[in-house]
Amino acid sequence: MDRILAVIPAFNEQETIGGLLESMRDAKKRHSFDILVINDASTDETAALARRSGLACVIDLPCNLGVGGAVQTGFLYALKNGYDFIFQFDADGQHRTDEIGNLLDPVRKDEADVIIGSRFFERHAGFRSSWGRRIGIRLLQYMTRILIHQAVTDCTSGFRAYNRRAIEFLAEHYPVDYPEPEVVILLGKQGFRIKEVFTPMNERQGGRSSITFLRGPYYMVKVMLSMIMVAVRARV
Repeated sequence: MDRILAVIPAFNEQETIGGLLESMRDAKKRHSFDILVINDASTDETAALARRSGLACVIDLPCNLGVGGAVQTGFLYALKNGYDFIFQFDADGQHRTDEIGNLLDPVRKDEADVIIGSRFFERHAGFRSSWGRRIGIRLLQYMTRILIHQAVTDCTSGFRAYNRRAIEFLAEHYPVDYPEPEVVILLGKQGFRIKEVFTPMNERQGGRSSITFLRGPYYMVKVMLSMIMVAVRARV
């Protein structure tokens, strides 16, 4: 039987982590996966609530590494413990547990090395984020098409599944600063097969995004420069 690990990076997510883990209980039974919460040096009750749920293993990072360092910790754990697949699941309540099967099925069937859950892959009437974020995501979509000649409609999505080959590579090479957009370019350049599936998402259920309205343009410039730098580097 395939061994599957859910990796949940969490920083000050006490408002959502308990309910999120409880909502994953049924999905955990259906799809037979373990849950790993990476507590990224939270200053609230995130780690305590995750442990209290009895549903997850919790790793406490000694200092705040950001989402890149937290997710890479999950890849290293998966590699060391022999997992065949992992999927990343944000702790803020945006991702839906009833979509986990839709994300896992294609990667388990070897249709791709990486599956990205995209809220923009199909037209729908549900939540799609603010207009400003949608403009930014569209710009990143154009950048991705230019840099790796592949259309990825939601390269900022943190809802992703990876096979063993991708786990082995990203355990060593996962980007730190702006991991979601950068890793798309990195994997595309390395010849990994990337596929998107439509997965509707919810609004953030708690906490605050680090990308505010005023910081948005600064973020966009930095992430696009980071994507270009990844694209022009020699292949690993």
